[in-house]
Amino acid sequence: MGEMPSADDLVAAFQLDQAPVTGRIVRLGPAIHEVLTRHAYPAPVANLLGEACVLAALVGSSLKMEGRLIVQAQGSGPVAYVVADYDTAGGLRGYCRFDAERVASVSGGLAWPGARTLLGDGVFIMTLDQGPPLGRHQGVTAIEGETLALCAESYFAQSEQLPTRVRLAVGETLDAAGSTTWRAGGLLIQALAGDEVRAADPDGWRRAEALFATLGEDELIDPDTPADRLLYRLFHEDGVRLHTPRPLSAVCRCSEARILDMLRTFSADERSQMVEPDGQIRVTCEYCSRVYLLAPEGVG
Repeated sequence: MGEMPSADDLVAAFQLDQAPVTGRIVRLGPAIHEVLTRHAYPAPVANLLGEACVLAALVGSSLKMEGRLIVQAQGSGPVAYVVADYDTAGGLRGYCRFDAERVASVSGGLAWPGARTLLGDGVFIMTLDQGPPLGRHQGVTAIEGETLALCAESYFAQSEQLPTRVRLAVGETLDAAGSTTWRAGGLLIQALAGDEVRAADPDGWRRAEALFATLGEDELIDPDTPADRLLYRLFHEDGVRLHTPRPLSAVCRCSEARILDMLRTFSADERSQMVEPDGQIRVTCEYCSRVYLLAPEGVG
């Protein structure tokens, strides 16, 4: 088995040498803590957003060309929408829009409410954005199950028709200084395509799926269980082989230039209504909460 650093904030592909199975693993520490603490999210909402970020990295890291993978779910529930995107440089960002009172009303049990409860009736969307001239390609499925992992499995079953299993985990842990920090992790396994490949080992996927079922969410976020050790525990009998991990980081692509371009899409009359009593236009980035102060005369 190849070596993998025990650091956080990485995604790595792996394959099983003795079974027709490939996969990817994500471990997030400081990066997900930064994303989830940029806004005052209630714990269930932070959990949902963390799942979306992990899923975006798991799926997006398979891209063979530059671009972004955007995971979004929206519905009629207490959370209007959750969105996370991964770019092929390893940047992650995410945001949730929610109704705090409605979230509180469904959060009275022992367990946090999941995706179906928070989002209600709605859709799960994955978008590949490769920029011009290739543009965007989008797949949509109904929100199913109490985790985004189940939504993703349904999506893959419909869009790629390949057996796929996904496990996502988000939680708070105490660091060495006694402070509470967010952590997240995820694992995806997928059967290799091709009848000849499957025929060579017809039980390989069944074996991998059974081992995958033993994975605990606590293992995915445990800082004392490195990714390489976790994968070895699960799949060593089938010769799990790791590829070089890629670093992940929390980013935001907002800038004053982009804000100005956005404001210029409004008419002069509409922009005049945005001017506050101090004579400035204030724009807050939904992702990172940065506030931009702009003079109206500099927009036109």
